Amino acid sequence: MKGPLFYSKILLFGEYGIIKDSKGLAIPYNFYNGALKIEENPSAEAVKSNQSLNRFAVYLENLQAEQPELVSFNMTALKADVENGMYFDSSIPQGYGVGSSGALVAAIYDKYANNKITVLENLTREKLLQLKAIFSQMESFFHGKSSGLDPLNSYLSIPILINSKDNIEATGIPTQSANGKGAVFLLDSGIVGETAPMVHIFMENLKEEGFRKMLKSQFIKYTDACVENFLHGDVKSLFSNTKKLSKVVLNNFKPMIPEQFHQVWQNGIDTNDYYLKLCGSGGGGYILGFTQDWAKAKESLKDYKLEVVYQF
Repeated sequence: MKGPLFYSKILLFGEYGIIKDSKGLAIPYNFYNGALKIEENPSAEAVKSNQSLNRFAVYLENLQAEQPELVSFNMTALKADVENGMYFDSSIPQGYGVGSSGALVAAIYDKYANNKITVLENLTREKLLQLKAIFSQMESFFHGKSSGLDPLNSYLSIPILINSKDNIEATGIPTQSANGKGAVFLLDSGIVGETAPMVHIFMENLKEEGFRKMLKSQFIKYTDACVENFLHGDVKSLFSNTKKLSKVVLNNFKPMIPEQFHQVWQNGIDTNDYYLKLCGSGGGGYILGFTQDWAKAKESLKDYKLEVVYQF
């Protein structure tokens, strides 16, 4: 048995901000994917994934008992498949901010949810919000607190624009230009990040008035501007605002940036060769980069592993 593929995602803008109602923009990233599988001779990794699915199944059973109006699953089928050794076969790196648990949640919902909302129907705002609410509860098993956006993106496999907590819509993004000089890219930090501790640091910081003020007057302001610039293909403004955002993050989100990258981050701002920002919750995993000159950025960052996500 092998189920359909679910892809990784990248939140281009909005990490942390969307907790406080900033705009956000998430796009599918088809380079990585995962699918539910059962096979005769599972590897050690498959066995580990199966054990995790077993715990997840227990969690989902409790979830539907506590919130029957939110979601219900065909638990008999799910438990039988888990018993038979089902696991999530995934190339999506874990702890890298590209939605490994999101793809798994999407796959489980797709296969086992009763009365599921499908990609083929008319996706009204209500339906998108309902899916997001379901996914938020499901993914909380992995992170303690989840916006539900990663699974939503993985499930629908279309770009999603977050206007605010209760206003999300499917959106189109400007077509990539294959020979464009500019690029959005991923920089591999080589460190696995943990979402929960990073979110905890952020929540603690929110208790300080100065931090809340900075979030509103700078972080959210530049995030919202970047989303608008990107969607409208206004590259000049996009880079000007991404640079401002990169500075704000370096100054105020230091714990989320692995220490050995503080200088790399600053270099980008100083040289304008590239600008870095968090990809997901930070603390490791991928760092997201924006450059107007991919050749230049590659040269500046030649000691690191880079992957292009989008060209313009």
